[in-house]
Amino acid sequence: MSVYDHPDFDNHEKVLFATDEASGLKAILAVHSTARGPAVGGCRMWTYENSSEALTDVLRLSQGMSFKNVLADLPIGGGKSVIMKPAGAFDRTALFEAFGRALNALNGEYMSAEDVGTSPEDIKVANRVTQHVVGLPSGTGDPSPVTAKGVFLGIEASADRALGKSTLSGVKIAVQGATGHVGAYLVRRLHEAGAELFLSDIREDALKALATETGATIVEDPDAIYDVQADIFTPCALGGIINDETIDRLKVKVVAGAANNQLRTREMGAELMKRGILYAPDYVINAGGIINVMGDIDPQFDAGWVEGKLLGLKATLGEIFDLSENEGRPINDIADEIARRRIARAVAANADAA
Repeated sequence: MSVYDHPDFDNHEKVLFATDEASGLKAILAVHSTARGPAVGGCRMWTYENSSEALTDVLRLSQGMSFKNVLADLPIGGGKSVIMKPAGAFDRTALFEAFGRALNALNGEYMSAEDVGTSPEDIKVANRVTQHVVGLPSGTGDPSPVTAKGVFLGIEASADRALGKSTLSGVKIAVQGATGHVGAYLVRRLHEAGAELFLSDIREDALKALATETGATIVEDPDAIYDVQADIFTPCALGGIINDETIDRLKVKVVAGAANNQLRTREMGAELMKRGILYAPDYVINAGGIINVMGDIDPQFDAGWVEGKLLGLKATLGEIFDLSENEGRPINDIADEIARRRIARAVAANADAA
């Protein structure tokens, strides 16, 4: 199957396959849309079973960044990159320098930041050989705390809509991937808000420490997080976790979390709706990090602007909920359509200006 025939291709503008034998780099850089500006999105490093799995991930993530950025009304497009983590020991510095050289091949059409499996320090290494990076330690730094704040606001809005709760005090929340970059910051915010927390993660020591800190209940078997009797399920690990195998195990009224691409297929949005479960589209509520990174692109995007944009995400989520309720259609379909319309308008405007 060619890339063009891939079910998640979605008319990507560019897909670059980059290798470097000396460092072991095997990376895929995907640019979904530059209609509103250069594509911006993080670099994920993960142990993929094969290159097909890596390609599927980067295409879905890249499209998600386009939708995320346009729904947050940012003057940028969407892209993403993944690195297939080398087996065994490897030179991390050499790997990210090679990744930086790969970024140069796209001539600024795509700018990368950190993501799952990478850090601002890795991006700093790439910056030795490329200018096409954001989220450096010397700049806006780790976007995770701001991402967590946006997700927290989205959970608040979802709880108000589905549970009639104006606060999260006493609300039972099951968090998957609790000790990750975003998850840990979010768990602490939820704890401060008075939520009753149930946490799962594959990192046992970090999970025990976080549970002790927040008084949370540990779900010993990570897979059992789907079976927790709670009000809200908050996925903060990897994507595709709402699928045919898990959806009927959920005992919640809301799915709202930080993980990208939570729905294995678009149809899962309709299935959640049938079961009376409110879904907060991940690319709406987890946009805080990319909003924060805008400060590296232009200094006019300062802390006050970031705060206003975070509140804007909450308002956008409410509008999507209203449209879904009024039209009787799945929330993810509504959000996708709004994003596609905005991108199409930008494409048309660019054509008129040419």
